[in-house]
Amino acid sequence: MRVLMAQPRGFCAGVVRAIEIVERSLEKFGAPVYVRHEIVHNRHVVEKLERMGAVFVETLDEIPDGAVTIFSAHGVAQSIIDEAKSRGLPVLDATCPLVSKVHIQGKRYVARGRHLILIGHAGHPEVEGTIGQVGAPVHLVSTAEDVARLELPDDALVAYVTQTTLSVDDTRGVIAALQARFPNLEGPDVSDICYATQHRQSAVRELCEVVDLLLVVGSRNSSNSNRLREIGVEQGLPSHLVADGSEIDPAWLAGVETVGLTAGASAPEELVLDVIEALRRHGKVEVEQMDGVRENIEFRLPNELRTPSGKPVVPSVG
Repeated sequence: MRVLMAQPRGFCAGVVRAIEIVERSLEKFGAPVYVRHEIVHNRHVVEKLERMGAVFVETLDEIPDGAVTIFSAHGVAQSIIDEAKSRGLPVLDATCPLVSKVHIQGKRYVARGRHLILIGHAGHPEVEGTIGQVGAPVHLVSTAEDVARLELPDDALVAYVTQTTLSVDDTRGVIAALQARFPNLEGPDVSDICYATQHRQSAVRELCEVVDLLLVVGSRNSSNSNRLREIGVEQGLPSHLVADGSEIDPAWLAGVETVGLTAGASAPEELVLDVIEALRRHGKVEVEQMDGVRENIEFRLPNELRTPSGKPVVPSVG
C-alpha cells in the first residue's frame, strides 16, 4: 500500500502558539493553570496538557481566585474579558492573531455605521467570541439561503467578516450571494482569509485526484478537520475522520492501493505517524509526501512569557 501525505497538514502557527502558551505558563508559573475551553480542538493535545497540570474549564466560575487563566485559540467575547477583570484573574490570551484580526475588522466596520454579517457556523466558539467582541448586532450566515433570509434592506450599508476555519472556497458562494443582494457591501481582502485553512484544503483537493481513500486525522469537534473530510466526499472518495490509528477500520482498506493522509490544523504530527503505524499492521506500506506549500509563519508569544520577570496581567475592559 502506498500512503501519500498532504503538504501542508497538521498544526498551524496559531495552534503552535496556543499550545506553547500553556506549556510555558506551566513551566514559568507552575501547575495548575486554568484554560477556558479546550485550547485547541484536539483531545490528544488537551489530555497531554492535562497531564502536565493544565485544567480545562468552560466558565470562569470554575477558576479559583488569583489563578493563572488562559483564553483558548478560538477567542472569547468581551463579556468574558470583563468578567476576568472583575474577578482580578491574571490572564494570558492565546487567541489566534488571525482571529483577533477578524475582531478588529468587525469593530471597524461597525464603527463606520455598517451592519455586520459573520459567515460562520452557529455554536462554534470562535463565532461566539467574534459576536461577543463586536459590541453591536451581528447577523450570522452559513449559506446563500441564509443571505436571502436576512432582514436587512437591500440598499443597507453592509460589511462581512468570516470564521477563520473557513477557506476562500468555503465562503465563495455566500460572498457571491451577499454581493448580488447588497450593492453597498464591504469585506476583507482575500489575503485576509486564514492561510492555514486555505492551504490545507487546497492540498487535500490535489491529494484526492491521485488516491483511492482519504484519511483525515483530527477530532470530531474540529471544524477544519471535518471540512477536509467533506472535501474528499465531494470528490467522490471514501473519506474518514480518525482521531488516531486505533479508529481505522480494516474494511476501509480492501482493494485500496493508495491512501491519502492529512491532518486538521489542531492535530499533531505524532497522530499522523500513529495512523501510518496502524496501516503497517495491515501490510507493507510505502510513505511519500506531496509537494506543497511550506509554511514558515510564526506568531509571537505574549510579552509575559518572553521576559524572565513577566507575569500574567488582569485584562483591561474595552
